[in-house]
Amino acid sequence: MIRYDGRAYVDPQIPDLACAIGVSVENDLEVCDVAIVGAGSAGLTAAVYAASEGLDTVLLERAFSGGQAGTSPMIRNYPGFPHGIAGGYLMERTCEQAWLMGAHIVFAQQAVGLERRGDRRVVRMVDGTEVSARAVLISTGVDWRRLGVPGLEALVGSGVFYGMAVGESRAMRGQDVFIVGAGNSAGQGALHLAKHARTVTLVVRGESLAKSASTYLVRAIESTPNITVRRRTEVVGCGGGERLRSLTLADRAAGTTERVPAGALFIMIGGEPHTEWLPDGIAGDEHGYLLTGREIYDRAPSRWPLDRDPMPLETSMPGVFAAGDVRKDSIKRVASAVGEGATAVRSVHEYLAL
Repeated sequence: MIRYDGRAYVDPQIPDLACAIGVSVENDLEVCDVAIVGAGSAGLTAAVYAASEGLDTVLLERAFSGGQAGTSPMIRNYPGFPHGIAGGYLMERTCEQAWLMGAHIVFAQQAVGLERRGDRRVVRMVDGTEVSARAVLISTGVDWRRLGVPGLEALVGSGVFYGMAVGESRAMRGQDVFIVGAGNSAGQGALHLAKHARTVTLVVRGESLAKSASTYLVRAIESTPNITVRRRTEVVGCGGGERLRSLTLADRAAGTTERVPAGALFIMIGGEPHTEWLPDGIAGDEHGYLLTGREIYDRAPSRWPLDRDPMPLETSMPGVFAAGDVRKDSIKRVASAVGEGATAVRSVHEYLAL
């Protein structure tokens, strides 16, 4: 990477990139009221409310702010924006708002552990530092599920992308682009790429796009002439050497396979919760999504250690809360994550008042 002033970075890691653009990667507040882990929609909203309401707030993010919402080229169903708003812009403004409210925001810091020390909750970071908080909010979201096609992982960044790599859009001009996925993220990505690519093909494993995508997106896709939806189809192979050149598609309905030229492949097939760093004391379901509130009584009552009921969005470790996509049965919408971030702060206030 070559910076604007000519300084070169060879094989830079995320902390190097953050430092190169002047972003803070060191925490100067080791003791706080609330530590928020994850700067997606829920975490950023929680930081805005917690800091504005007088809580010493530290927001920790392993990469950069925005989460999956930040990668969306256009969010068309967020209240107040009838013509849509770019996800990156919305998250950027929310991050700035949290900072202006007084939140201490630290990027490129990955949390690797969480433990209970008396009445404090301590988040351990990958660089060996710690943040001691009276309460913790986990809003780490999900990572894109891997497709599992042989040879595909070696091409990530060279024509293969997990999520919507908005910065690659203009490079798709004149290309034949494929998207694996059937949810709103995949639909929004298809509409965005259709402005640049020659053709966009949505590869859908199921029989209908309408089962998993919003109606307004389905209608927009159907009315866009250079978008094709291939149902009951899967990507089973790839080719191209150092860069993606072709894909092998399996038509499950017809029982046939076809090799097609491909300039890029974007994979959006749902997520897996980023919870592997958490201790066993925090209960989750079989997929790793965190149980909160009444769900703890319903699914793991023996994991709750206190006589009082869990507060809304509180996990099985008292004083530790969860919001957004990382939580079991959360509604996968930006507005819902925003609401949970605000609700979590209310619960944190109630917990700190005990």
